Amino acid sequence: MNIRDLLSEAVAGMLQRPGRSALTALGTVLGIATFVAVLGLTATASSQIDSRFNALTATEVTVEDTGGDQAQYIANSFPKDAGSRIERLNGVEHAGVYWPVAVNGGSTVTGAPVGGADDGERAEIIAADPGVLRAAEPQLAQGRLFDAFHERRAEQVTVIGVGLADRLGISTLETQPAIFVNGHPLTVIGIIEDVKRRPDLLLSVIIPRGTAQAHWGPPGRSARAGMLISTRLGAAPQIAADAALAIDPAHPDRFKVTPPPDPRALRGSVTGDLDQLLLLLSAICLVIGAVGITNTTLVAVLERTGEIGLRRALGARRREITTQFLAESGTLGAVGGLVGSSLGTVSVLTVALVRDWTPVIDPAIALSAPLIGFITGLLAGLYPAARASRIQPAEALRR
Repeated sequence: MNIRDLLSEAVAGMLQRPGRSALTALGTVLGIATFVAVLGLTATASSQIDSRFNALTATEVTVEDTGGDQAQYIANSFPKDAGSRIERLNGVEHAGVYWPVAVNGGSTVTGAPVGGADDGERAEIIAADPGVLRAAEPQLAQGRLFDAFHERRAEQVTVIGVGLADRLGISTLETQPAIFVNGHPLTVIGIIEDVKRRPDLLLSVIIPRGTAQAHWGPPGRSARAGMLISTRLGAAPQIAADAALAIDPAHPDRFKVTPPPDPRALRGSVTGDLDQLLLLLSAICLVIGAVGITNTTLVAVLERTGEIGLRRALGARRREITTQFLAESGTLGAVGGLVGSSLGTVSVLTVALVRDWTPVIDPAIALSAPLIGFITGLLAGLYPAARASRIQPAEALRR
């Protein structure tokens, strides 16, 4: 039999029972569709992870004050103009120093000058340069942020999160409300609804750096200062390399600079486990499809015993019978792979369209799916084809 006759016989065998053939190929369709969809969706999601990562985390650099070695340890290594020194570096958008203020007896925040600790809220007091708030990219619900004027004059002002404002009963800034930190008054000039960086700021009372130094002193051993730097995209690694020298060229060892992690490592950690899990699911679907093809081909062998005997009596050899049934199972698998590849591709495009993503599909994966289905069909048809080739003509014709 030439290839044309072989394919003709395979298609005829499939069309004898079209419903059963379609149900048999369903397992292969699901397996291949899952395979293509998994790889396409993970590639698409990876590109989105990269873009979101680059938009925020990849543009953030943090600096910690370590104080140097014990022999030359100092309480605060940041100079007063540390923020402006960093902002002069090419690629830096905003930078500022901050630290948690150590308040004697703990920080109890109340909405009135009277009352005890039980009447207030426990909140962390954060002293910050104006650059810290700009680097955090806050979304204001009301009011404004403090600036260099407030810091220079040590103004008694603060910016708080919307949650703390609700708990203290502050719903509007038109009346210039004040809060009290252990009885010390601070006028609320801004309420933050959300931030893109440093979400802990939403739970804190943020005051100007000069105000904190005037009333509670500079940072110390128990409350080390840090710096938050926001950069333009792609500048963070270079800024991280230069930050310590820019802050204090004589003592760069007093600072620990943390650059953003590699986005490729993040993408690999996020998508690696997902890939393995879903590829295992697609492999299970392929196995189910292979079992279905095996079962259908075996039933076809039993139903067509007379046909096989007639072919053998007319001169067909065992290898030709084997080739015939392998062609049927392989064609069934290839059709399932083709349909599955189409469904998987459509699934990726649909999800990307709904989520407003850019679809990413490797053409090699989509094109190789029918081949995978064909190989699955061949492997599934090995046993039924071998059994068909062992049928003796005389015995088959007696049935």
